[in-house]
Amino acid sequence: MPLTNVRLASGRSIRLVELRMSSTYAGLLAGSPSKRVNEFIVERTVNRAREDCPSRPVHLVPPALEYPGESAGAFGPVEVMPRVLCTGLFESWEIDPAHDSGWWSSTLTVVWFQHTTDLPAEDDAPAGLREIAWEELAVDQEE
Repeated sequence: MPLTNVRLASGRSIRLVELRMSSTYAGLLAGSPSKRVNEFIVERTVNRAREDCPSRPVHLVPPALEYPGESAGAFGPVEVMPRVLCTGLFESWEIDPAHDSGWWSSTLTVVWFQHTTDLPAEDDAPAGLREIAWEELAVDQEE
């Protein structure tokens, strides 16, 4: 049973079956978020998702960035991503009609950022999630 369902802009429904959430800036002990810090967080998270399951593709939904106008920190101007970092495994029905045996589904690991700890749901999911080009990014796998 999925944690939630998300309806993509294409009309496809995808199921969130596994989710890891954390504070985007957990472990940032000193200084302010910056482009350099953000790039490190994104790269580390995407790499971890790839290592966790090398047979599944990983897609990053680019985070919305805010520039609060604070003075520059040690690593440059302050640049802030949403406070919740999410890595989720999504499944849907197969992409290739040749796999329509009931034993196949398409899968994709997605990394995204959001402002709350709420589960993305149906049409209320963040726009970046709803815009995923599933047929281009996901892969069919036999269950």
